[in-house]
Amino acid sequence: MAKLVFHVDVNSAYLSWEAARRVAKGEPDIRLIPAVIGGDREKRIGVVLAKSIPAKKLGIKTGEPIGMALRKCPDLFMAKPDFRLYEENSKKFMDICREYAPVVEKASVDECYLDMSGTHRIYPDPVALAHTIKDRIRNELGFTVNVGIGDNKLLAKMASDFEKPDKVHTLFLSEIPYKMWPLPVGDLFTVGSSTADKLRQAKIMTIGDLAHTDLAKVQKIVGMKLGKHIHDYANGIDPSPVLSEPEEAKGYSISTTLEEDVKKATQAYPVLLALADSVTARIRSDGAKAFCVAVTIRDNSFKTRSHQRSLMNPTDISMEVYQISKELFDELWDGVTPLRLLGIAMTNITREETLQFSLFQDESREKSRKIDKARDALNAKFGSATIVRGSSIQSRIDVGKKYQAQMEQKKKGKQE
Repeated sequence: MAKLVFHVDVNSAYLSWEAARRVAKGEPDIRLIPAVIGGDREKRIGVVLAKSIPAKKLGIKTGEPIGMALRKCPDLFMAKPDFRLYEENSKKFMDICREYAPVVEKASVDECYLDMSGTHRIYPDPVALAHTIKDRIRNELGFTVNVGIGDNKLLAKMASDFEKPDKVHTLFLSEIPYKMWPLPVGDLFTVGSSTADKLRQAKIMTIGDLAHTDLAKVQKIVGMKLGKHIHDYANGIDPSPVLSEPEEAKGYSISTTLEEDVKKATQAYPVLLALADSVTARIRSDGAKAFCVAVTIRDNSFKTRSHQRSLMNPTDISMEVYQISKELFDELWDGVTPLRLLGIAMTNITREETLQFSLFQDESREKSRKIDKARDALNAKFGSATIVRGSSIQSRIDVGKKYQAQMEQKKKGKQE
């Protein structure tokens, strides 16, 4: 059976969802003016999470500091992120997709894959069907999407990134030579800026150049595993299936871009506590534990460093992860360079109940675990921010909001 995959991607999701809400209330459409989601105008802090097309035309980029964006456009309209709104809209557009596809895989809050293989008798014209899905989302929900159609997930994803917004594009294997190969090598999905730089230094300028370069040479430039991966992608090879249920997480991570640069350890600790609370709540909700904890820092020149520690016994305990994170942070940071981002990751995951036997039972550890579970239960019942540690309350303004919104959406779904 021939494989057929759609990739549905919301155009500038955060900004589109905020715009749709405002338009529904009779307010002006912020998609038509220079506008961004994220940051604080008065303090000139934070980063751009999403931008309108007029903002893009002024050179404003996703991820850049708000202060820089305001220098490019002093009259820039700014709105704060609302992750509950995003989760609600995510569910709505994916529900429409599920009316047409036997299998839908949520790739992120604003994109999903549809496995349309074997549906040709029901939907003989896949392009017409893609237009139907796209138009329904626009007309019923008030925001636009791009739909990419291909022989596999990679090609569908690449197709959806062609001209935007509100478009349908195809990228079949037969179309690769003239639709994908002429593109810059940095446009290939999963090729980051540093990898693209290495390839360009080796005179590999386009995706076609990469596809026709000997695999051994590519692996010598970027490494064995990555080299094989991007060489396959450049040739349109992607055997990965569309999954109706997400795979079990191989790791859990969370990070936050700080409103003000951290210049003292005492500023970082409450943030680490909030991060630890959020990531351990997620890992506990999945019934998992981690054998490894890592801390990541990024300074104000965007240099990123990380440090990790392997554990004898796996953990899901908030305060335990926090204490380890503090120690890793102290070992990692020079105490001088201002920091812009902090993050915690928990990897080497186990879902087994048995732990390494100890002759000396740690009563304080079990007490901490019971406290965590009690807090999880209250937050699940009354709202994910019901119980918050006083020492981290100021740091929780942005930390974990995406996860909180996801949990509330799950709870709402069960009630329905």
